[in-house]
Amino acid sequence: MGKWFARLYDMVLAPIEQTKFKKIRKSLIGKAKGRVLEIGSGTGVNFPFYQLALHVDAIEPDHYMRKKSLKRLDKSEIPIQTHLVKAEKLPFADHTFDTVVGTLVFCTIPNPERALKEVQRVCKPGGKVLLFEHVRLNHSKFGPLQDALTPVWSKVSEGCRLNQNTVELLQNAGFIIHTIEEHFKGLFLVIKCVNEERRTQLPSITQQSVRH
Repeated sequence: MGKWFARLYDMVLAPIEQTKFKKIRKSLIGKAKGRVLEIGSGTGVNFPFYQLALHVDAIEPDHYMRKKSLKRLDKSEIPIQTHLVKAEKLPFADHTFDTVVGTLVFCTIPNPERALKEVQRVCKPGGKVLLFEHVRLNHSKFGPLQDALTPVWSKVSEGCRLNQNTVELLQNAGFIIHTIEEHFKGLFLVIKCVNEERRTQLPSITQQSVRH
């Protein structure tokens, strides 16, 4: 990502971060326990919300985003170490982490399937995976509109895909999805998973999700 993107990122998202996303992030990140891996930590916006973690390893592939995140390290009561690495090739041993966190990140990872395999590898069996992601809407008009806009949007937003189907990616990878919370009429999802080797069928969202 370019230097300009890192500079503008927080400023562009500030209105929605302060009014909506902050509450979502605080609730989700507050559930991360033990040794934690954060995928795509960006400018470190999640750092102040860790409460129960023992230690956080935060990975970010972009030099400028990681550099900005260093300014937020002192806002966390939990030890956080940042790493300039990609999610597709994690420099950690198997079964290292109790919890893996990702917020608004799987839309931009070039190879999300490979990244999820790495998450499975480094997360302990039975460990938690906590995600907050924007996804393709299951809507006859807005879903195809996201498909149409994604090629252009991706070029101006450093690879972000508006039509990413993160739930399907998780299912295909074999994660056990426990709950899905819908926000903004399903455009954003909070997804809570368990790292297991077996596959499962995703329960009906109408029964499992919490709508906001």
